[in-house]
Amino acid sequence: QVQLVESGGGLVQAGGSLRLSCSASGSTFSSAAVGWFRQAPGKKREFVTAISSRGTTTWFANSVKGRFTISRDNAKNAVYLQMNSLKPEDTAVYYCAADPSTSIDSDDYNYWGQGTQVTVSS
Repeated sequence: QVQLVESGGGLVQAGGSLRLSCSASGSTFSSAAVGWFRQAPGKKREFVTAISSRGTTTWFANSVKGRFTISRDNAKNAVYLQMNSLKPEDTAVYYCAADPSTSIDSDDYNYWGQGTQVTVSS
C-alpha cells in the first residue's frame, strides 16, 4: 500500500517555475514507478512524465519535454517535478501516481494523490 501527497502547486506567471513534490508513505515506494498526470477543466487527464523505480529511466510528454524534469529520492520517499518556462496551457491539477510497473497510461496506476493546483497566468 502506498499513500501519496502532492505539494508545491500555486499561481505563477508565464515563464516562471514551480517545483512539485510527491511524498509517499509505505515501504514499497522505492520499488514503484511514479508518474505525474494533469487534468485541466473540461479536459481528460493526461500524462506528463514518469520515472522508473530506481530513477534511471524517465519519460516525458512532448508538450513538456525540455521544460520539465522529474527526479526522485527514495531515501526520502519523494518524487519531484521541476517545471520551468511555464505556459498558461500548463494550468491544471497535477497528480502523482505510483505503481509497480512503469507506464504512461493513467489506467495502469493503482495509487494516486489528491492533486495540487497549478495556475499559470499570461
